[in-house]
Amino acid sequence: MDRLLSMQAFVKTVEAGSLTSAADLLNMSPQLVGKYVRALEQHLGVKLLHKTTRSQHLTDIGELFYERSKFILAKMEEAEGLVAETHIEPMGILKINAPVTFGIKALTPALKAYAEQYPKVAIELTISNRFIDMIEEGYDAVFRVGKLADSGLVARPLQPYRLVLCASPNYLKHNPKISHPMDLIHHQCLSFAHTELRNTWSFNENGKLIAVPITSQITIDNGEALLELALCDGGIILQPYESVAQHLTEGTLIEILPDYAVPTRPMHIMYAQDRRMTPKLRSFIDYCVDTFGPITR
Repeated sequence: MDRLLSMQAFVKTVEAGSLTSAADLLNMSPQLVGKYVRALEQHLGVKLLHKTTRSQHLTDIGELFYERSKFILAKMEEAEGLVAETHIEPMGILKINAPVTFGIKALTPALKAYAEQYPKVAIELTISNRFIDMIEEGYDAVFRVGKLADSGLVARPLQPYRLVLCASPNYLKHNPKISHPMDLIHHQCLSFAHTELRNTWSFNENGKLIAVPITSQITIDNGEALLELALCDGGIILQPYESVAQHLTEGTLIEILPDYAVPTRPMHIMYAQDRRMTPKLRSFIDYCVDTFGPITR
């Protein structure tokens, strides 16, 4: 017995009021519709419909089964629709938000390959460190760094955000030596305004976490500005690897305390749970998980 087809025949018979009317809707003969309904009743071992020559009505169990069957068939139709959408070419406007450093240093360079793969998707990227209410502000997806609040959004994990402690060679030359994280108490540590790292920096030492209260005369809400200040010998920064990698290679910044690992920060791409997964959004999320995903590339 085709259970779904039998369920569909039963639901249409109830809604149309007769086997004949249901047969017209399903493009079957009344005899075949009746056969499906009877097969369903035999499978369940209960009577779903009482029929006379002039009318029909649901039994008590038939009433309950009808409501559940409608729900199941609706979900099946929705699932089939989603599968059909995967064959539709992604197109339309995709509104995305990302934090500044990740957006500039990592996401923006990666957008070229996505745009070439999906030429009919128009990307509107805003880069900001402020908290974005993606539902209220109409975003399709947002990138978040740090611990997630219980927002009701779907969160796909990406590669954790790696932070590097560094300063300019000139700053290190003219200030006290740093051999342990607690030595940072005696240094000018440049603070980033938007994170939990504003007042405390943490490090791993033999499996234990060391929390160091930092002194910061200057607090800035932009990682690029902090980087420029550090390059001008203004102090020590704790910034994403993408932001400082080139300067570390060139020697204009020097990594500090490489043996004391800075805990990585979780990163996610997020979208609304109740938002239908359109081809453009699905293609972008899949691309970002492949490009920035948690598995080492």
